[in-house]
Amino acid sequence: MKDHQKTSWDVRTLVFLGALVAMHLVLTRVFVLELGFARISLGSVCTILAGLWFGPVAGAVVGFTADIVGCFMKGYAVNPLITLAAILWGVIPVLFRPLFLKGSRVKKSMWLCAGVTLASVISSLGLTTAGLVLFNGFNFFAIMPARIIQFCVMTVVYCVITNLLFFSPATNVIQGLQRHKMRSNP
Repeated sequence: MKDHQKTSWDVRTLVFLGALVAMHLVLTRVFVLELGFARISLGSVCTILAGLWFGPVAGAVVGFTADIVGCFMKGYAVNPLITLAAILWGVIPVLFRPLFLKGSRVKKSMWLCAGVTLASVISSLGLTTAGLVLFNGFNFFAIMPARIIQFCVMTVVYCVITNLLFFSPATNVIQGLQRHKMRSNP
């Protein structure tokens, strides 16, 4: 676990993080369904995986970078609450990591889903909704029903995709690269 807490990254790690930022941008700015106060996209999965694979600092960096670059791409003003929400997508699920590294596959999946759900509650329902209301002038009571529906649907989608990718050979590849880095840097 200590290798995930280091903040010094080699070139290989930076390339992976850059690829995750790029995938996040494509999934949130290109392949997206914009509904004004709601956005249907899969980009947060990239931020979650960055945190799970490389640690909470990496998850925060990917979320922050993707949000800032995405704002510039679309011509949006940076909304600090939404940026904080993007950062927390990469941090909160990692807090559950010790719980889903042990036990049966079902237990692991349940704990991973608990982390993703908590991130979704805080980031999507809490901070993003507050950012839309405070900075964009949306009426809380007008947007909340649709945001709750979006939350329910997208949280399930995020949990399924994150489980499929985290418990796949991709995680073994990432961990193998990290072990190789540790052996080559005594």
